Amino acid sequence: MNTLYVWLGIAVIVLGSAAGDCLLAYAMKRIGHLGELRRARGTLHVVGRVLTSPAFLLGIVCMAVAFFSTLFALRFGDLSLVGPASASLTVIADSIFAKLFLREHVDRRRWAAAILVVGGVIMLAH
Repeated sequence: MNTLYVWLGIAVIVLGSAAGDCLLAYAMKRIGHLGELRRARGTLHVVGRVLTSPAFLLGIVCMAVAFFSTLFALRFGDLSLVGPASASLTVIADSIFAKLFLREHVDRRRWAAAILVVGGVIMLAH
């Protein structure tokens, strides 16, 4: 049963981190270049724009869910599995989310790296 909890925790970590990364990237693209915005309107305006962005706030919530899922997974599993598996699988999920939701170009090298990462996680899990 502990193995199920560990992998469930890793899955939530990966999905929460990838969703958070995607939402934060989306929010920052919509807000614009912070340096230019700060020079034009001031620091308080920039802080206000960021903190009132629904995508940014939801991204923070997703990242918090991922953090607490890490604590959950570590309660049932070893750091030597939870850390590398969640970090490497998050890279894969980030690539998929970037392609699907942000319409970013993900080249062959990145997909090849993702496949190698999956192989590494499989070897780590056994």
